Amino acid sequence: MFSIIVISLIKILATCLPTGPVEWLMRKFATHSKLTADTATVTFAGQTLEGADKAQVIAEFNEAIFIKKHYIFPGTEDSFLHPDSSEPPLVIDTNSGKKKLRLYVYRYEDRAEVVKQFEKKVVAYACFPMTAKKERKTAY
Repeated sequence: MFSIIVISLIKILATCLPTGPVEWLMRKFATHSKLTADTATVTFAGQTLEGADKAQVIAEFNEAIFIKKHYIFPGTEDSFLHPDSSEPPLVIDTNSGKKKLRLYVYRYEDRAEVVKQFEKKVVAYACFPMTAKKERKTAY
């Protein structure tokens, strides 16, 4: 009788996890993770952004919606890190746990392409919407 109760409790916990552990798992494996102003350094064209510009970039990045992940074939990482684009990317250096991340954000009219580089791995994905080029009010 006791084993049936224990097995039933394990089954209920396994199928209905509390909100806290579910959110932790989602954050741990999220492709498009959220940034904080105190752990991120934002640069554009070699100049570090501070104050309102940095806060605006981080807010836009956090509000952006993940569209799709791009598969990167081995040996083609450089074409994602340095695409044929006329505008220099926003470069965001941050930490995710113990890992140091570098994010390259390439903005286009309808989307933003994000290339995440950490350790020896490169992950590329598209986000929508980040403020389009023509709607930006700041210099970056």
